[in-house]
Amino acid sequence: MSKSLNVIIACGGTGGHLFPGIAVAQQLRSMGHNPVLLISQKKVDAEAAGKYGDLKFHTIQAIAKPPTFSLRMPGFLWKMLRSYLTCRNIIRQEQANVVIGMGGFTSLPPIVAAHHLGLRTYVHDSNALPGKANRLTARWCTAVMLGLKEAAAYFPGSNCVVTGTPVRDELCHLPTQAEARKRLGLPTDKPVILVTGGSQGARNLNSLLIEAAKADPDVHYHVIAGRLDCERVTALADGAPNISVIGFCADMPSAYAAADGVIARSGASTLTELAYIGKASLLVPYPFAADDHQSFNARVFTAAGAAAMYPQAELTTDKVHEFVHGTIMNPDARSAMETAMRSLAREDAARNIATTIAN
Repeated sequence: MSKSLNVIIACGGTGGHLFPGIAVAQQLRSMGHNPVLLISQKKVDAEAAGKYGDLKFHTIQAIAKPPTFSLRMPGFLWKMLRSYLTCRNIIRQEQANVVIGMGGFTSLPPIVAAHHLGLRTYVHDSNALPGKANRLTARWCTAVMLGLKEAAAYFPGSNCVVTGTPVRDELCHLPTQAEARKRLGLPTDKPVILVTGGSQGARNLNSLLIEAAKADPDVHYHVIAGRLDCERVTALADGAPNISVIGFCADMPSAYAAADGVIARSGASTLTELAYIGKASLLVPYPFAADDHQSFNARVFTAAGAAAMYPQAELTTDKVHEFVHGTIMNPDARSAMETAMRSLAREDAARNIATTIAN
């Protein structure tokens, strides 16, 4: 093995950056390297730091870029400068050899600081349409690592390496469907559809899926409504026996394992997980995602036959039922979609990233 490296991983702010960063840290440590994670002050990051107590974390300021001509831009630039100086100090303190950012503007200050200190730097982008932050950050990077090959066209002049996007450790060991349904209190005598709107919200999607579920009593719909929408969605369900509603799921491996099919947004993290476990899915891109990047992600999966997709404005209860009864309850159609979904998985993503860094 090459010499042990001290690696800074900037991955805070959202689960889509955080959990892949943790997976890379775990892989690096198994290879004899010393990872240190930079996270934000957000609750999701604090909970992860507590859960993965065997990893080392530093907290830095989370930064979201306002519109370019916003009156908040001076404040944003000041925060970026402060974060840059903080990251520079952490890099020196940890005697880092390499810095990788898992995406977003939180990755920019540590990568620029590392570049100015003469270190190797990397950024990872998991979307088919990369975000503006990563396209900017790439200017200071030794190489850009990609979850999907379609993103390479947006990094002209950069050394791009298609690594895939890592999944969290928990998804590597799913329970059986029977065990999962028992854990979650779901029926064993009906098909189960998992509905999850992701971290950015799904109020309209939740409402439509409750309406579809009420008209489909022979199928059980397990709805992860989000903490802010749970009370409203529970009221909409009105005690229907084939609908279960929760605000947050702390056991996603069981939720995935229990389901026969999934209806979800098409954020990169969600799609990575669906591909890894091979779940037939109906994708409804979040309509307000930056640059509509979730639609770009979904089109990669539909082109491969791995999912069905409808824009939120075009989704109807009839189309939900068509997916559930025409695909999920049709063994041949479901099996074909599951096989196509698995074909898009990169099970070695964490190792690919760690190996690229270590070399």
